[in-house]
Amino acid sequence: MGLTSQKVLLLAVLVAVALFVLTIWLWPRLSKGNWRAVLGRIGLLVATQLSLFATIGLYANNSFGFYASWADLFGQEQEPGVVTDYQTGPNGTKLRMLGTERVSVQNGSRPATGGRIDKVLVRGEHSQIASPAYVYLPPQYFQKKYAGKKFPAALVLTGYPGTAEALYKKLHFPQTQHELLKKQKMRPTVLVMMRPTVAPPRDTECMDIPNGPQTETFFTKDLRADISEHYRIGREAKSWGVVGDSTGGYCALKMTMRHPEAYSSAVALSGAYKAPRDATTGDLFGGNRQLERENNLLWRQRHLPAPPVNLLVTSSKQGEGNYQQTLRFIEQTKSPSRVSSIILDSGGHNFNTWRREIPAALEWLGNHLRA
Repeated sequence: MGLTSQKVLLLAVLVAVALFVLTIWLWPRLSKGNWRAVLGRIGLLVATQLSLFATIGLYANNSFGFYASWADLFGQEQEPGVVTDYQTGPNGTKLRMLGTERVSVQNGSRPATGGRIDKVLVRGEHSQIASPAYVYLPPQYFQKKYAGKKFPAALVLTGYPGTAEALYKKLHFPQTQHELLKKQKMRPTVLVMMRPTVAPPRDTECMDIPNGPQTETFFTKDLRADISEHYRIGREAKSWGVVGDSTGGYCALKMTMRHPEAYSSAVALSGAYKAPRDATTGDLFGGNRQLERENNLLWRQRHLPAPPVNLLVTSSKQGEGNYQQTLRFIEQTKSPSRVSSIILDSGGHNFNTWRREIPAALEWLGNHLRA
């Protein structure tokens, strides 16, 4: 059974309840002072506590989508199965189709009504990185009125470690766009949903790490080229944006500011403004202080020319640790960059807060992109 299976969670709950009941029942028998009774009490307490922690951990993981599988949890990369290449165009494509999923909206089984989610494997020619992605094609992509027309696209990134599935199962990006399209509040946009951890288990912070994974190249060159070759998506920067939460938010801002030739617009939901240095990242900069400064977004604003891009940042006055830095980022933004914000009165660094921000953020992003 998979890590996110409801059966696993139910089994954990049953085990925890059974151990609790067993502890109550056996406790009088283990009230003696001999070593066997003491060990018995210790064993029951440890087993009960572990079962409770496991249950809470599984529930939290199912709610927030931290890990997608047991292999993901234990840092083991899961090799994709062998599939048939999906060919398109005169030269084919570097994508591999892994399957399709319906969108959980009314009449979602009909692509022309609910759209479709394709699971693909992107293989980077320049970065030599391969990573899965979920591509949401809006209903208009399948309608005769739009036949032959190209669409704008938005790369949607989770935090670290995160799971790409959480973007449509928990944060409901496709479902939110579907509602906005019905209200004519945004243009139909292809969503490329991914986790920024394309070289697991390392948190690369979307960096081209010296002598390490070339994550920035993967997202700014390989991904855009491969997706545009396979789907009817514009290739220019005006057709591409990035939206992300937490680590994904930092990646969205950084890649757009550093590569305006790749992305024209970015949305950072509770994003940071510089990369951390911890056990998950290691040394991202290879001791190069200038490279470290260039990846500090507040430093970039002060010392480097502003790119012609659109930026949207979000935070909360209470509950978010990035509030003061977000105000500083807004204040330091110089023309020709343009900045907007969503500032909540209160909200934590969690899915519930981001779900409150996503409708306005998607509407903003969708109306800044052009096919």
